[in-house]
Amino acid sequence: MFTGIVEEIGTVRTVQRTGNSSFIEIQAKTVLEDVHDGDSIAVNGVCLTVTSFTGDSFRADVMNETLSRSSLGGLKSGSPVDLERAMAAGGRFGGHIVSGHIDGTGTITDIKKDGIAHWYTVSAPPEIMRYIVEKGSIAIDGISLTVAKVTDNSFSVSIIPHTAEKTVLSYKKAGDIVNLENDIVGKYIEKLMQPAEAPKQESGITLDFLAKNGF
Repeated sequence: MFTGIVEEIGTVRTVQRTGNSSFIEIQAKTVLEDVHDGDSIAVNGVCLTVTSFTGDSFRADVMNETLSRSSLGGLKSGSPVDLERAMAAGGRFGGHIVSGHIDGTGTITDIKKDGIAHWYTVSAPPEIMRYIVEKGSIAIDGISLTVAKVTDNSFSVSIIPHTAEKTVLSYKKAGDIVNLENDIVGKYIEKLMQPAEAPKQESGITLDFLAKNGF
C-alpha cells in the first residue's frame, strides 16, 4: 500500500522490451536508502517489484499488459518519474489509501495558472469518472490529490508550488497521458451496496415428473 506522497523524482535509464518480457531501470536516491530485492516501489503510481538494484538505480520487470494500459508505455531514457516506497507499518499516513493498481489513464486537457497555484484539468473515461467526487481523493501518476471540480467527462485539481516542484506534474503539458487511480473506498462501498444475488431455486420439474403426469 502507498499513500500518494511522492518521495522523489527518478529518471528512467532504460526501458527494454524483448518478446513477452520487459524491464525498466530507474535512477534514484531516496527510495534506495533501505531497498531490498522484492520491495514494492510505485513508479508514476504503478506498483512495481524491485528485481535488482545498485547504489544509484533499481530494475523492475514490467508486463507488456502494464506498459500498454498505463503511461509507462510512453517512457523512454531520460523520462522523469514519481517514486514512492510502500508505506511502512509505523509510517505517517499523509495522503490517502493508494494501492498502486491504476484504474486507467486520463489526458491533461488544460493547465491554468491561478496565483501561486496551477489548475490541471484531466479528461477521463466514464468508468473512472463515476468514482470521482468533488473534494474527494484521486491519485494522478501516484500523487495524492484533492478533486476541486468535476464535470461529466473531466475533473480538475489545484496544485500548490511545492507539489509541482516535487513531482512530475511540473514536466507535464496539455495532451500528456497520466495514470489514474480512484479512491478504493468508493469502489468497496459500491460493491457492498449492490444487492446480493438471490440463490437459484430448483423447480423440481424433471422428465420423470412430466411423464408421470401425462406430459
